[in-house]
Amino acid sequence: QVRLAESGGASVQPGGSLTLSCVVSGSTPNNVCMAWFRQPTGRERERVSTFHTWYGSPYVKGRFTGTRDRTRKTLYLQMSDLQPEDTAMYYCASDATYSWEQCDRKPARDFAHWGQGTQVTVST
Repeated sequence: QVRLAESGGASVQPGGSLTLSCVVSGSTPNNVCMAWFRQPTGRERERVSTFHTWYGSPYVKGRFTGTRDRTRKTLYLQMSDLQPEDTAMYYCASDATYSWEQCDRKPARDFAHWGQGTQVTVST
């Protein structure tokens, strides 16, 4: 059974930075697909980072950079220049896919394993 546990959420001011962590426990398949999503209140979850297997380059999307540490089985999401619109619950999720492209296109509803989430609030 795969379990995920996020941490690092906080309240920050606009322009601030934050790094979230997601510890993945249990046995993950070789073709594991992992991702960071966020969900603002009243809105759907949106993807912010993608990882296919425990090997690979950081995933950079705008002000966000996703990295992974295979030895610690931990995902990270580094967020910079945070803005009020970044306020959301941030989740990590995992499943398995054949390729990175399939992983990156996999909708949130199709991920089998989720963490409990960590709240990020950006306000003055």
